[in-house]
Amino acid sequence: MTKKICFIGLGMMGYPMAALLTKAGHTVHVADADPARAAQFAAEYQAQAFDAAAAQLPPADIVITMLPNSDIVESVVLGKNKDGLAFRLSTATFIDMSSSEPMRSRQLAADLAEIGHHYIDAPVSGGVKKAIEGTLAIMVGGAATTYAACTEVLQCMGKTLFHVGGPGAGHAMKALNNFVSAAGLVAAVEALHVGQIFGLDPAVMTDVLNTSTGRNNTTEAKVKQFMLSGSFGSGFSLQLMTKDLGVAMKLGQELNYPMQLGNECLKIWKDAAQSLDRVADHTEMYRLLADTRG
Repeated sequence: MTKKICFIGLGMMGYPMAALLTKAGHTVHVADADPARAAQFAAEYQAQAFDAAAAQLPPADIVITMLPNSDIVESVVLGKNKDGLAFRLSTATFIDMSSSEPMRSRQLAADLAEIGHHYIDAPVSGGVKKAIEGTLAIMVGGAATTYAACTEVLQCMGKTLFHVGGPGAGHAMKALNNFVSAAGLVAAVEALHVGQIFGLDPAVMTDVLNTSTGRNNTTEAKVKQFMLSGSFGSGFSLQLMTKDLGVAMKLGQELNYPMQLGNECLKIWKDAAQSLDRVADHTEMYRLLADTRG
């Protein structure tokens, strides 16, 4: 069954994800902080652009947000004075696919329920390539009935769907996944640099790691592809990785669990974020942590 979908946030991930929804036959209206970006998408995919702040909104069964953080999601959905989308739309299901804060997502679900809307959080993992292919992993938090009603739409964008719990659970899983990913990347990079100083070939090291117990997503999908090649073009910024890592550490703090490794890891990523350009790819950590002994 086709749906009327408002998709908000056409960044590097959101743009191809919204495109897959149009290709699946859904009626898609798009909005972005950059109106030209929305207009470009509308022209390319025969969709309709709209202004999320306008008084008149297109009808929607589903509203998907793919935005940088909880502050922006709440501003768009609720508004500062109860003037957000939720107060101007008839009953709809809100799907937050952003990397938001889990505790705030729980509260957003409650706020939307009070207004009369449904909610699930459905952040993704897999990067731009998988967003284009429609093979993302999607972690879903929310009521089982709401998840079931949205499954076909989510399957347009993702190959693997996990219903991991109630509201906020998807965002918790995404943040914790990115903590493991960020820690694994730093471990791999440091090992490669120490090995190279000793005299090992980083490419050969990568082959060994990938057939041994040290393999991880970085060794399998990033080292040769983006680090040793010098392209540093995975499509996921260092700033966003740092932000997601901060979300995971904040969750640990809110739950009174001391994440010792996580906090040390966050310090490394924060230092890197301050040293590199805001648009730097997260794989540039390899270049940043190179041997600087002179």
